[in-house]
Amino acid sequence: MFIKKILLPILLIIGLLSLTHADEPIPTQKQKEKKIYPMGQKLFEKKCKTDINFSTYSEINALKASLINDKLCTTLKEQQLQAVTLYLWEVKRVNLMSKNNKRIEVAKDEKCPVCGMFTYKYPKWATQIFYKEGEHEQHYSFDGVKDLMKFYFDPMAWGNHGNAKKEHISKILVTDYYTQKAIDGTEAFYVVGSDILGPMGNELIPFAQQSDAKTFLDDHSGKTIVTFDKITKEEVYKLDQ
Repeated sequence: MFIKKILLPILLIIGLLSLTHADEPIPTQKQKEKKIYPMGQKLFEKKCKTDINFSTYSEINALKASLINDKLCTTLKEQQLQAVTLYLWEVKRVNLMSKNNKRIEVAKDEKCPVCGMFTYKYPKWATQIFYKEGEHEQHYSFDGVKDLMKFYFDPMAWGNHGNAKKEHISKILVTDYYTQKAIDGTEAFYVVGSDILGPMGNELIPFAQQSDAKTFLDDHSGKTIVTFDKITKEEVYKLDQ
């Protein structure tokens, strides 16, 4: 009964295999870390193949279906399957991605041109814009997406940055909140209005996968998910209010 009470509320896995109800609460991150992840790990190590290739799955429900259809695990009850899937997707997959991918590199003398803080002190939130004109390329580093976007919309408001023109942007890098991987900021999904604060307060929290953004939004009371092209100057400055 205890296991059933903890696991039945999981709403993260949707689609054909989801058996949860919309009116049941989503488990908190604390509940996952204390109960669900440890249970999922034990079941995985005891009943599943260990050579699962996570790069072949774009969403958590695809992984769950594969555990059954491709016989990656021996027989699991629904609650056990939920725990294994959550552990694999949110813990094991994230850890592997974190080990295999580069982080944003920031020199110790780099200051955020918007707030003036040393960016290297906040690697979890580091972001960068690169500008290239001819053979010359330079970049600016920031301690969060919010300050990056302020600079992106109006670089001259933060000093003499006449070279920082939108038409010369060669790439924008942000840090995936879960994997800590450097990802393309123009392709990321951003959670707005969550209860997680960055160095400069309320933030746009970036993720490479939309499913990860949805998980974070549910876990941390986020208001919405936006793509880079939908971020507005007004929305950015509203985060400071």
